[in-house]
Amino acid sequence: MTRKYSAVTAVAVALAVALTAGCGRDSAGGDDEARSVADGPATGEITVWAMGTEGEKLGAFAQRFMAENPDARVNVTPVPWDAAHQKIASAIAAKQTPDLSMIGTTWQGEFAGTGALDPTPTDLIAPDAFFPGAWDTTVVNDTAYGVPWYVETRVLYYRKDLAAAAGFPTGPTNWDELKAMAKAIQASGAQWGINLQPGKTGSWQTVLPFAWSNGANIADDNGYTFDSPEMTEALAYFQSYFTERLAPTELAEGALEPAFVRGEIGAFVSGPWHVGLLNEQGGPDFADKFAVVPMPAKKSATSFIGGSNLAVFKDAKNRDGAWKFIEWLSRPEIQVQWYADSAALPAVRAAWQDDSLSGDANLKVFGDQLADAKAPPTFPTWEQVAAAFDIEVEKLAKSGEDPATVARTVQDRAASIGTGN
Repeated sequence: MTRKYSAVTAVAVALAVALTAGCGRDSAGGDDEARSVADGPATGEITVWAMGTEGEKLGAFAQRFMAENPDARVNVTPVPWDAAHQKIASAIAAKQTPDLSMIGTTWQGEFAGTGALDPTPTDLIAPDAFFPGAWDTTVVNDTAYGVPWYVETRVLYYRKDLAAAAGFPTGPTNWDELKAMAKAIQASGAQWGINLQPGKTGSWQTVLPFAWSNGANIADDNGYTFDSPEMTEALAYFQSYFTERLAPTELAEGALEPAFVRGEIGAFVSGPWHVGLLNEQGGPDFADKFAVVPMPAKKSATSFIGGSNLAVFKDAKNRDGAWKFIEWLSRPEIQVQWYADSAALPAVRAAWQDDSLSGDANLKVFGDQLADAKAPPTFPTWEQVAAAFDIEVEKLAKSGEDPATVARTVQDRAASIGTGN
């Protein structure tokens, strides 16, 4: 699997549109009401925008939907990720949207905030069918404006041979064990005990799991809340890997995988795409040399959940057909078939009971982690705040910035940006 979510985040930061910003921890509420969908098969033309691998494969896959709904025709337009945000924003402004589109999870609040998205008809789509963290990415001001399609989360990759020699044959389970394993692996000859990728766009996706696992909340109903003792403690723990020289502050693009294969790095945090990358770079025998475990726990073992949603636009010409197509894509058996075609991990929990997922040891860990995973707030300004957070994380790791100062600085910046509601 490609690094889909990271691409979404990087593009959104680069192409973020101007949003209405308020000061302080503002409040907002939604009053959209979901409309029902007419009974019966889908009919008419359904226009879809889809990005990345999904955009390339969905047109052929939709033939199965059209076989079940012979009076419907699905037209998929593939859109490159690096053009997607601007294309959607421009279409909303011109009222020239397709019927439905993929929406990156961190874009959901921004586009829902424009009033362009149709509330999810929960008489057709059952919220509890999805991983809770995934469903939460669709909810803006207490109203869902889409459906999770595929998901990804962060877990810990580790070299089994190095970890076993360090006294952790099944990997670490908590913060203390993670630190001890990193130290022991490095002491045994590895250049670095772990890689945590500070200072890169999207590094917040690695840091926030530590904060959430320590009980930190970065937002409430009134706005952002970064300046908490729990956040400061998590930032200090994250920083310790750099001050103790257990993790590199700089790692060239593309250097992680070969260094891990050579045993120069003992562990790293990443998403499901790295299973395929490591198998490809390490060769046929390397699959037995690494494993994944859930994020090490403190108060919990909460990780980050990302992926992509599907949303219908209020200007859709075939609203009912669009929602029926989304409902079909959300059926467990269809999610399993789509995983087989695209390697996109299902957002529907029941799909994970299939042997193609539950029978794979690495994938099972991702499925278990998805049950305890969170997304950032769906405020329209999240991408701007995330970019500010990444800057401060880089200072934390590379310049030794005080963790409490980092938490306050991020909070001040977030308060200045506002929620956009």
